[in-house]
Amino acid sequence: MSSFKLATWNVNSIRIRLELLAQLCRSENPDVICLQEVKARQEDFPFEEIRALGFAHIALYSQPGYNGVAILSKTPFKSSLQRDWVGKHDARHIAATLYDDIEINNVYIPAGGDIPDPIVNLSFAHKLCFMDDMSEWFEQHRSVLENRKMIICGDFNVAPLECDVWDHKKMLKVVSHTPVEIERLTRLYQSLNWVDAVRRHLPAPEKVFSWWSYRNPNWQTNNKGRRLDHIWVTPALQERVAGAYIAKEMRSMERPSDHVPVIAEIRL
Repeated sequence: MSSFKLATWNVNSIRIRLELLAQLCRSENPDVICLQEVKARQEDFPFEEIRALGFAHIALYSQPGYNGVAILSKTPFKSSLQRDWVGKHDARHIAATLYDDIEINNVYIPAGGDIPDPIVNLSFAHKLCFMDDMSEWFEQHRSVLENRKMIICGDFNVAPLECDVWDHKKMLKVVSHTPVEIERLTRLYQSLNWVDAVRRHLPAPEKVFSWWSYRNPNWQTNNKGRRLDHIWVTPALQERVAGAYIAKEMRSMERPSDHVPVIAEIRL
């Protein structure tokens, strides 16, 4: 095995999206899949169905009804752990080490609600604090982590670049593209000098999206999307990113998630 293919996908309920997960496996043949918003308790998670797709190794951090993250792998994990931020046990971050000691962090950053004001909207305040807490932790451990082979991926719920949204000016006051969110995500990005795997292969100013609203029935025509889903790698891995792309066709399938998978190939 000279490389592995990693997919990250906000599945928006794993039980609803099982057939699409099977389709993703058939079309893209990923070796590792990071899922967000699995929305299933441990006892409700479809372990048997996922193992039947070839993923014998599953690391799950779940809770009833919402959130939940999982890492599915064809290769055994060397270790796995759950992380919490802002003192909340809300199933938003799971990490696993595999292959030649590559640590994969699967993160679901809070969406933040509709009002971009942390004083009147506690969900938005939580989102900002979540990113601050995570950034501070990486900054504090930078001397230990900066030379490690690490990946952080998932639904970050922030579109940081002007070309990550359909209309930069119209989106500046919309949660996911406000300056304060971009500032927080930029701090996280700089915490370990992360490298954006997708933009390494699909550089700006090309517009690239991974999310299209359910409220937009003409999403293919008007393409009012946002790039909310990301794969970043530490500098130790940047030269090993052989390719990265977005599986946009998954959005047009029956009963889709509003997010589509983002995929990167990493050389071993």
